[in-house]
Amino acid sequence: MTSTLLTGIGELFTGRTDEAGRPTDAPGAETVLRDAALVLDGDRVAWLGPAAEAPAVDLAVDLAGRAVLPGFVDSHSHLVFAGERSAEFAARMAGESYAAGGIRTTVAATRAASDEQLTAHVAALVAEMRAQGTTTLEIKSGYGLSVHDEARSLAVARQFTTETTFLGAHVVPAEHAEDPAGYVDLVTGPMLAAAAPHARWIDAFCERGAFDADQARAVLAAGAEVGLAGRLHANQLGPGPGVQLACELGLVAVDHCTYLDDADVDALRGSGTVATLLPGVEFSTRQPYPDARRLLDAGVRVALASDCNPGSCFTSSVPFCVALAVREMGMTPTEAVLAATAGGARALARDDVGVLEPGRRADLVVLEAPSHVHLAYRPGVPLVRRTWIGGRPL
Repeated sequence: MTSTLLTGIGELFTGRTDEAGRPTDAPGAETVLRDAALVLDGDRVAWLGPAAEAPAVDLAVDLAGRAVLPGFVDSHSHLVFAGERSAEFAARMAGESYAAGGIRTTVAATRAASDEQLTAHVAALVAEMRAQGTTTLEIKSGYGLSVHDEARSLAVARQFTTETTFLGAHVVPAEHAEDPAGYVDLVTGPMLAAAAPHARWIDAFCERGAFDADQARAVLAAGAEVGLAGRLHANQLGPGPGVQLACELGLVAVDHCTYLDDADVDALRGSGTVATLLPGVEFSTRQPYPDARRLLDAGVRVALASDCNPGSCFTSSVPFCVALAVREMGMTPTEAVLAATAGGARALARDDVGVLEPGRRADLVVLEAPSHVHLAYRPGVPLVRRTWIGGRPL
């Protein structure tokens, strides 16, 4: 294997945190290093430290003052779909409110698409993500909502990531509108059996217009019985029981967390469940943004993800979400980048990505900028100069 030294780094954002997940300047565990270098050996980080102390390597690459940070870990996306819903977006921008019912429009288009069409579409979106620095991503099903279409959606997703999530409990499809209990039986029975071989996670949309707490609990319990770890969409459209259900069940992460009361925040802090915030949704739906500052000050672990989907948030850009989190959610640039790297890794129960330190995967981003702060300071500018995955530049 060839060892590579990355030198001339303007700033090395390691992604390291203290035990509470906060930025740290403790010696040997600094979140941000200057005058530093990084050595990659195969697909792993082999060394990092002061540039003057770098070991001998096979190849040296001078980054000419550019910043280096871990690849983004996008822990929430819905990439397997067909069609688009720009008319729905335009209607929202004209004053109509967002509701979950538009999902059924995408379900019809997805069912009509071929496997090849779905695969090509996911490939295009993944390429967008890679170009913007995402090196690890989660992909959900949820636009098939039949035994056949949920299983094939996950089979398509599995071509691009091991972090695949069965979301048969997205909404009740039109053909089961009069029998939601029967649909839950389908999700927890034949649909789960077909989907489980292609999935690592199971999820449910615990929200008005989708599934209540008892239905979500049943879905997650069925998934656990076949070895799928649980996640949950919760408290996106209004207050509800989903966040506290996720904490009660000890789920790794609960996503959206837009409407929280004090009991929800206390539950998150006490459980260690990661609150995954998705500010692209609020940008696209004109709902209030989640209060990240409140969560961080309470000691809650926070992640940022794209929620890339055709209805409520059609962006594949984690840098855009970082900028929104800083501008609209009270996060500092350092906290936002940590949430999109180490926080995303924690939300996927991954200890090999999201942080640059010896032994971790050599997944990293080189910015056309001297500091990670530029991700929020220069919003909308394509600052990712190069993405490296497993020690190789794309």
